[in-house]
Amino acid sequence: MLGTLVLILGGLYTRHIRLTTRTIIDIALMLALTIVLHQIRIFHMPQGGSVTLGAMVPLLLLSYRYGPGIGALAGFLYGLINIIQDPFIVHPVQVLFDYPLPYMAMGLAGLWSGHLYRGTALAFLARFLCHVVSGVVFFASYAPEGMNPLAYSLVFNATYLIPEFVICCIILRLLPIRRLLAAMGGQSR
Repeated sequence: MLGTLVLILGGLYTRHIRLTTRTIIDIALMLALTIVLHQIRIFHMPQGGSVTLGAMVPLLLLSYRYGPGIGALAGFLYGLINIIQDPFIVHPVQVLFDYPLPYMAMGLAGLWSGHLYRGTALAFLARFLCHVVSGVVFFASYAPEGMNPLAYSLVFNATYLIPEFVICCIILRLLPIRRLLAAMGGQSR
């Protein structure tokens, strides 16, 4: 995980993205909001994964405002916090695919900051793929007898990520996004 953090910070440095005080404050506030929203669970899956009240929206807003680099950094930090909040660990590599990497993927939304729903879909698709890889490799034993582990992982992860995606899109539709992004200070991408 330390190597992943070094790669993120190195990427930010090479792209000349500075972590100003205002940017760090925005990251901290959005992480706090993500943590609070993650606690408001509509449904919790038995082996991990939850449908929340739009917990990924703050990470998406960071990605839209500051770009994929800052979004990935915030996602990485949230992944570390989520390990502490709700751990389900079977292997060290599984930790990467279930915690920092899927939340870092939320930073990909910043690639399409002009198209909120496309960016959100890309971020959730990347997060979905991370969880599917983890499911196939590390949780195949949970698949019902005779069921393909890939099919099981696809269905299991889709049951909570599709509703989570829809909820986030609805919230993004209802929020005054332009005003929120303008109110977030700091450098823009």
